[in-house]
Amino acid sequence: MCGIVGYVGPQPALEVVVNGLARLEYRGYDSAGVAVLGRGALHTDKRAGKLANLRRALEERPISGDGAGIGHTRWATHGAPNDVNAHPHVDNDNRVAIVHNGIIENFAALRLELEEQGCKFLSETDTEVASHLLSTTLASRGDGDLAGAMRDVCKRLEGAFTLVAVSTDDPDLVVAARRNSPLVVGRGEGENFLASDVAAFIAHTREAVELGQDQVVELRADSVVVTDYDGDPVEVNEYHVDWDASAAEKDGYDYFMLKEIVEQPRAVADTLLGRVTVDGQLTLDEMRLSPAELRGVEKIVIIACGTSYHAGLIAKYAVEHWCRIPCEVEVASEFRYRDPILDQQTLVIAISQSGESMDTLMAVRYAREQRAKVLAICNVNGSTIPRESDGVLYTHAGPEVGVAATKTFLTQLAACYLIGLYLAQVRGMKFGDEINAVIAQLATMPEQIEKVLDTVQPVRELAHSLADADTVLFLGRHVGYPVAMEGALKLKELAYMHAEAFAAGELKHGPIALIEEGLPVVVVVPSPKGRSVLHDKIVSNIQEVRARGARTIVIAEEGDESVRPYSDVLIEIPAVPTLLQPIVSTIPMQVFACELALAKGNDVDQPRNLAKSVTVE
Repeated sequence: MCGIVGYVGPQPALEVVVNGLARLEYRGYDSAGVAVLGRGALHTDKRAGKLANLRRALEERPISGDGAGIGHTRWATHGAPNDVNAHPHVDNDNRVAIVHNGIIENFAALRLELEEQGCKFLSETDTEVASHLLSTTLASRGDGDLAGAMRDVCKRLEGAFTLVAVSTDDPDLVVAARRNSPLVVGRGEGENFLASDVAAFIAHTREAVELGQDQVVELRADSVVVTDYDGDPVEVNEYHVDWDASAAEKDGYDYFMLKEIVEQPRAVADTLLGRVTVDGQLTLDEMRLSPAELRGVEKIVIIACGTSYHAGLIAKYAVEHWCRIPCEVEVASEFRYRDPILDQQTLVIAISQSGESMDTLMAVRYAREQRAKVLAICNVNGSTIPRESDGVLYTHAGPEVGVAATKTFLTQLAACYLIGLYLAQVRGMKFGDEINAVIAQLATMPEQIEKVLDTVQPVRELAHSLADADTVLFLGRHVGYPVAMEGALKLKELAYMHAEAFAAGELKHGPIALIEEGLPVVVVVPSPKGRSVLHDKIVSNIQEVRARGARTIVIAEEGDESVRPYSDVLIEIPAVPTLLQPIVSTIPMQVFACELALAKGNDVDQPRNLAKSVTVE
């Protein structure tokens, strides 16, 4: 989950690295550190806390270099988030520095071995093992080949890692390796970059190179050389990033999350753009599974984590309704440990914003081993999960810096709907005019999102009035239940308060015991049209909690007057088809969580203990 930056070129390396870390701080903000090479020496500084602490330290005690530089912003795994455990880690001779993302599972045995050789450890981290091991390996080789030493080291490491290193023996070189952890190269003019995410170097270049599994890259100002762990050259995939640095700026907003909530109409529109051919056929350009293969699918399994899991739960309703294929939704972290039944007739849909979520990636690999077909939904071009899948549908949300997902969730929903309709088309479960009618409805959703955003000021005011609340409960039915789950998750992430979601029909099976005087209960009400039975039942649920003293906050369709008498606060959303309602009903919950967190004085872009991409299991 950590952020990593490397640079070689004519610019001051420290400035490039620190500015790159600023764009990656969403990946971890327990500590930050840098290492730069200059005049035959290695200069480092690292500080606990956010990047601002490191910046202040560098202003007070400047360091400079005319060679390569690397940097790191940390989400702590091994060892407390303090100055000593911060990266980079150096060897005892201060000649090799290394930064790391991931977990080295056999670090304890390696540490014992290195201690017996005389290495002195200062930190509690698994990363320091890599720095000493790289240094001793480089010394034992005697050829000064940092890349060769890195390859030797990687063969001994178990776990998931990205390692980036510099050495005083070759001050114009950065060497990096990856296994199950993100790393991308940025190609510039007379300069080159490394990072966990293209956002780190997008201000300098939009030309990127994917690094594959178990590969090592040697980065110089004028060259990029990629090999496998045996030293054999490998072919790489180069691509162009279709957004620029301005897309990752706050654009006048106090927080990225506020900006990203407002960007949702455009993000959904971009995800839907260009999906229909001139003859009215739905087409998914990265779908590498043939129609014959999709017609042979007998079961669909959706795997995801966190917010993406909630998108999958909503997708289940649409896929089963449109395609009449059994669909399961699994938490990716649990999936492969229960010995699931998969075969060649199973389609696994993996949803991951970053394409690097370790739990989801491991589940994808398990599914491939069982010969299931895998289709990815992802927002990051060239990331690992799409590369290891049989097909991918990229969302076009653009960079999302706020840790709590907003626009990526809505674009995942749009992608799930597109896949459901595409399967219905390929399998002949719906007529062309029926599919086109739903696509036409989807095309109106950006406008409907705009309407919600234009009318959420009362939600902001409500959130500030509840800043002292200890608990908020959420209720929903049908597709409203996963929306309720997402609303509860957002409050946990941002406001650090107890929030829980229940299927409204389960209320009387235990959860109603939680209701007490003044307890805020948010209820997502299905449309009275089409699902009238569910609508009437949830209105009864509202009455039940209100009779026991709850403060009812009701999200309902415009014109639904039947809920007004039972709503202490009524939040109206546009009337849209039932299956598409989550796209509009989610937005008030995003705004509610964001504003409540701000009322509590929390940083909504960088919630405590969290990071944007979970790249360790």
